[in-house]
Amino acid sequence: MERVNSEGIPREQLIYALTQPKMVAHARRRNGCLLCRAKGVNEAGLCASCIPFLSREELKLMERWMAGVGP
Repeated sequence: MERVNSEGIPREQLIYALTQPKMVAHARRRNGCLLCRAKGVNEAGLCASCIPFLSREELKLMERWMAGVGP
């Protein structure tokens, strides 16, 4: 999937980003998705539009953030 906004992180770096509390915190602070920079992010720094395209491993990491556990 091509990124709509080139300022987001490359898709192949998402797993790494989701293991970095500072990167997730920065996305949440600016309220911009890690991947596409759209507004309205969850606790993992991802928007509702990008979540359906996540792999199983990415979903597991996102769910940890959503549960308040973090990486």
